[in-house]
Amino acid sequence: MRPKGTAAELEARRRLAVQRVADGWSRAEVAAFLGVHRETVAEWVRAHKADGDPALAAKPHPGRPPFLTPEQEKQVLGWLAEAPTKHGFRTDLWTAKRVAQLILQKLEVKFHPHYLREWLTKRNYTPQKPARRAKQRNPEAIAGWLQKDWPRIKKKSGARTPTSS
Repeated sequence: MRPKGTAAELEARRRLAVQRVADGWSRAEVAAFLGVHRETVAEWVRAHKADGDPALAAKPHPGRPPFLTPEQEKQVLGWLAEAPTKHGFRTDLWTAKRVAQLILQKLEVKFHPHYLREWLTKRNYTPQKPARRAKQRNPEAIAGWLQKDWPRIKKKSGARTPTSS
């Protein structure tokens, strides 16, 4: 299990341990003070004696390399700013599956849609669906109805008094 703390904090802890041992503390005292095993302190001291300060330096642990280069990432985010229909999809709704298909088509990089959802969320793209509207919707007719008919209907309903039960 990896110890808690940043690389710089862990490096500082190793340097402190070596310094305390050099100051006359026992390895057991240093271990108790830092909350590590005394054999760990012994390893740090041995490494420092053998290789000096560089032996205590933090070593990079980069993890898995990213799927996309920074240039490819910018390209993908640029596509997301455009309509999906521009890229051959039938509707104007981006889904993780569609983005994964597009990346595979254009960049030849395979993304699983579940991972792609996380990737998009880290870049502040959240799942959104457009409001559902009928294809037959007529905005002019709706505006006319709201101006003419709705006030008349509203006025009539206000004239009635509720009955008591």
